[in-house]
Amino acid sequence: MTLTDPRTDALPATRAATLSDRLTDAGVRFAIAGYTDLHGNLKGKMVPVSHTEQMAAGSELFTGAALDGLPQEVNEEELSAVPDLDRGVILPWRRDVAMYLSELRVGGEPFEASTRNVLARQVAAAAELGLTFNLGVETEFFVLREGTTPTDNVSDRDVLDKPCYTIPALLDNLDWVGELVDHMNELGWDVYSFDHEDAQGQFEIDFAYADGMTMADRVVLFRTMAGEVARRHGAYATFMPKPFADRSGSGAHFNMSLADVAGANLFESDDDPRGAGLSELGYHFAAGIVKHAAAICAVIAPTVNSYKRLVRQGSMSGSTWAPIFASAGNNNRTNMLRIPLGGGRVECRAVDSACNPHLAAAMLLAAGLEGVREKAELASFHTENLHAIDPSEYAERGLVVLPRTLEEAVDAFEADPLAAQVCGDALHASFIEYKRDEWASYTTAVTDWEMNRYLRFF
Repeated sequence: MTLTDPRTDALPATRAATLSDRLTDAGVRFAIAGYTDLHGNLKGKMVPVSHTEQMAAGSELFTGAALDGLPQEVNEEELSAVPDLDRGVILPWRRDVAMYLSELRVGGEPFEASTRNVLARQVAAAAELGLTFNLGVETEFFVLREGTTPTDNVSDRDVLDKPCYTIPALLDNLDWVGELVDHMNELGWDVYSFDHEDAQGQFEIDFAYADGMTMADRVVLFRTMAGEVARRHGAYATFMPKPFADRSGSGAHFNMSLADVAGANLFESDDDPRGAGLSELGYHFAAGIVKHAAAICAVIAPTVNSYKRLVRQGSMSGSTWAPIFASAGNNNRTNMLRIPLGGGRVECRAVDSACNPHLAAAMLLAAGLEGVREKAELASFHTENLHAIDPSEYAERGLVVLPRTLEEAVDAFEADPLAAQVCGDALHASFIEYKRDEWASYTTAVTDWEMNRYLRFF
């Protein structure tokens, strides 16, 4: 149940003072002031429903030093979680608990390094231009059952080399998928499609777009909700971008557009000379993202594992379905930025399911808005299969390869002034430090591949 949905009697202006009574009437016993760490993982404190008025005023404190990537020292003033009462929900799988994602404050002011606050600043920047950022996210993920190995498929019929859209395996998973879809619709998310995706054990659920902040909040909640539902069915959900070398990876394609104050989609066009249905404003937005693509990769593909998805070949079905170039084009899935059939939006296909959705949205929006302000133009527009192009032709075709490793992406993130401008100096530095440590840990690890190849080789 969405607490501010007009169909369920929206909270009045004095909702903070009456919140306890309203939640009690709905059967809620506890409320969460939620926030996220650097990874977009849900954190928070829980209070009895009788203390929700105090929670609404920011009573719940914590130290940022206890969370990954929140740049605070243990001696600094605690952060206060001030719930966003406009987006509160009752958890469908746990109806005695209400969840409120929160603005983090320190000293009574917004905490600059909170990733939700980072997105709020870019949403405000769009509003200054008379624009609303709308976002849809295609949620891809694996659900596997706990078995003799940690990678067993839920369905014993999920065995095809090309399992995309397979109905028998989807039906075998329908108990947990159906429950998850019902929960999403109860929250008013309007699921319009779901399917078995390109890899064994992989699924995608698509639901209606919303403003950028609402959608980022929903993705955070979705990952938690999917995990809870799968667990109830003896399985687990993973948002690891590339769990298997021989299966496709999990993207989280961001479908982006800008609207005017009346809600009209400003990316729609009936006279696009390229025939893709995108307006000049939309092309400026896309050009801004292409310009900053390397730095953006650090936050939209934020793990070591992410770059095993962004490859030219390597999945069981014969295609990775993932981009490898900082490029834009029409309804062409080999571009980083795709304009789907019908136009009216720009889809970023390099985003993966491990991203912090607030930080990813903030970087993409900031780069797009820069392109709008500067009336940036795309240097090239690709309709061809970019995966089939020989590397010797990349320069001639104006193709710039995306970072091949997390290290390369973090280097670009450090060097691009836009990243520091969006994140603020403290979060920018903290992100770089954390990700460099992650990369160093990976490069010094001895993997099973190395053991299998070298242990008895010489």
